[in-house]
Amino acid sequence: MTEQKRLTSRDVWPLVHAERAALAEDLADLDAEGWATASLCTGLSVREVLAHLTASARLNPVTWFAGVLRCRFDFDRQVAMQLERQLGSGPAETLGRFRQAVTSTRKPPLPAVALLGETVVHGEDIRRPLGIRHTYPAEALTAVAEYYAMR
Repeated sequence: MTEQKRLTSRDVWPLVHAERAALAEDLADLDAEGWATASLCTGLSVREVLAHLTASARLNPVTWFAGVLRCRFDFDRQVAMQLERQLGSGPAETLGRFRQAVTSTRKPPLPAVALLGETVVHGEDIRRPLGIRHTYPAEALTAVAEYYAMR
């Protein structure tokens, strides 16, 4: 059995961008009821999870740490603050903000593969309650599984 080549950050970003774009496309025609659907993230709607994904695509280490300081190291509060910033005035604005972040390479102080994992996992947190099926590239799922296995 041959060992699979580990992906570099340069290899991972196109996978992140493709998964973000696929999620945006899956949500393009969602109605108000769909946006309000409870996601698989306890206490968060589909719209709120998408706003969370947008926030992680817009942060960098400096803005992430500034938010942590502002929230006095209360990470849940910091996540809620970032989510609120990205929600916008309604679902159309939430989706628009996410679409603007699809090709972003900004990230909190995490490896790029962590953003791929977040996009895959939260993508399912959104899609499953809506009954949307998505097929992921094996390369993306393998990279995520290897990353999580190391944790």
